[in-house]
Amino acid sequence: MAKAWVFGEGISTDLLAPGNKLKLSPEELSRHCLTAIRPDFPALVAPGDIIFAGRNFGQGSSREQAAVSLKLLGVSAIFAQSFARIFYRNALNLGLPVFDFPHVNEISEGDQVEIDLEGGRLSNSSSQKSYTIEPLPPELMEIVNAGGLINFLENQFRGAA
Repeated sequence: MAKAWVFGEGISTDLLAPGNKLKLSPEELSRHCLTAIRPDFPALVAPGDIIFAGRNFGQGSSREQAAVSLKLLGVSAIFAQSFARIFYRNALNLGLPVFDFPHVNEISEGDQVEIDLEGGRLSNSSSQKSYTIEPLPPELMEIVNAGGLINFLENQFRGAA
């Protein structure tokens, strides 16, 4: 089980990886992730936790550090009503699964949730509700399962050698 973290609409890359902190190491930068709207988030988020948000998650710049910060904090997936295109691809390239999810408003902060990526299910034990989610295409699941695009390509290269 994972804890649900609920955010509103328009979570920007600047909220995820503040521009004035980009010179910090990735680990230090992650300690500022979402602190402009939830100061305790980096200290309280636990490995495996899941983010739920409104429309246009990851809007703004194309900075990859936004997805990197979430990955370093241990976020295991993001469900949002919609994503900014570049953030969506950056997250998947880092092995962070992201899902369009129209039922965000049915999830409450702190709910205990569990995802079955292969089976396409999200279960909320706090509300006793279960949702069908559109599974990622097999080629994207391979990237997620490898831990990101770089690992996937390294595995492919080793297998071809």
